[in-house]
Amino acid sequence: MTEPLLRRVDEAAGGRAADFGLYALSAVFALVTALTSTLLPHRAWGAIAVWGYAGAALVTYVLRRTAAREALARTTGFAVTLVPLLVEAVQRAAGRTDRAQEEVLVVERMGERLLHHGTPYLGRDAIAALPTDERLMAYSPYQPGMAVFGLPRAAFGTFWWTDARVWFAAATVATLIGAIQLLRNPTPATPTPTPTPTPTPTPEFSEISVARAAGGLVRAVQVVAVLPLCALTLATGGDDLPVLALCLLALALVATSRFGWAGVAVGAAAACKLFAFPLVAVLVVLAITTRRWRLLGGAIGLPVLVLIPPSLVDPGAFVENVLRFPLGHGLVTSPAQSPFPGYLISSALPGGRYLAAALLVAVGAAIAVLLIRRPPRTAATATLFCGYGLLAAILLMPTTRFGYLLYPAALLVWAPLLRQRTATTAPQGDAALYRL
Repeated sequence: MTEPLLRRVDEAAGGRAADFGLYALSAVFALVTALTSTLLPHRAWGAIAVWGYAGAALVTYVLRRTAAREALARTTGFAVTLVPLLVEAVQRAAGRTDRAQEEVLVVERMGERLLHHGTPYLGRDAIAALPTDERLMAYSPYQPGMAVFGLPRAAFGTFWWTDARVWFAAATVATLIGAIQLLRNPTPATPTPTPTPTPTPTPEFSEISVARAAGGLVRAVQVVAVLPLCALTLATGGDDLPVLALCLLALALVATSRFGWAGVAVGAAAACKLFAFPLVAVLVVLAITTRRWRLLGGAIGLPVLVLIPPSLVDPGAFVENVLRFPLGHGLVTSPAQSPFPGYLISSALPGGRYLAAALLVAVGAAIAVLLIRRPPRTAATATLFCGYGLLAAILLMPTTRFGYLLYPAALLVWAPLLRQRTATTAPQGDAALYRL
């Protein structure tokens, strides 16, 4: 009952009604952000993005074709993401110190340390030697691959184009274009050996199904490049977006039977941030279940490969930054806090931190059992595993950020699109999650 209702809402007036609602609500969000946010980079984003969202909402009902809706989504994404990003990058290069979130500075310092010292991390003793108010920014809780985005500023100096966000955006846009093109024009993995008569498509398939697939592409563009959860993140910080884009590219490659390249894509994502490791685990299970061994090399090899340089220089520094600090055992505490159940339990109940951790472990164990008993065989089902799993983890982690919801949101919106576009000969009745 729920899915047909959501589909009717999504497809009302050819999808334009939902488009109008999304753009209008986003405009309200941007306006409120511009007027009330305590984070100055966010306020600067809202002051620019509100006009892009408002303009998109006004134009929506003029459109009559799905291609025009997709073009509007791309144009709006440029107006609410890239324009604010470039404005803030130019202002920052000119001397403004309030035009980037802290993670941008952290990534740029990672690039500087990697260039000059061979490791993007400071060890525990080096961090302890800093003044107390500087220790938080000395931590780099990312995988070594993230330092690549900080290399331009380390190598060439302070310019707008060396801002780490510019390179986050370039990688994100290029990767998403590749993923969308794969889903728009899938190539069957194995050609049909002998031609067989093809029945004339029914109106339901040729018109309704194709329209739904095209509408799914519009939603896919909106959720990863237009709506505030991603647009605000990329314009002001942005380190999560290239990781998310690489994950979506990996799933699109699996859906079109390019398993070797899928391993490279998800391995590159995991080489940048630990958030990609759940997707690595799920795709490894899919590869073993379907005997797609080519996926394993990149998926496992790349995250291991990037650990070699920092491990040779100072292995303890990697453990301190990437493991101890996020788990709350660093010299300072992470400021990542959002009013999700895990944080509320850990902060309001006696022994709440242990209770939240126990709930997180229990949910993780339940997902692992389900993954083993009913392993995914298609990209769509793998995406659902990752989307729901990450959503549960984000809600139950004692320290987390609201912006992390962009991962499950994007994955769950992309899952139906991957199911529609799958071109492999893998089983189509993959009921791993649907029989629950």
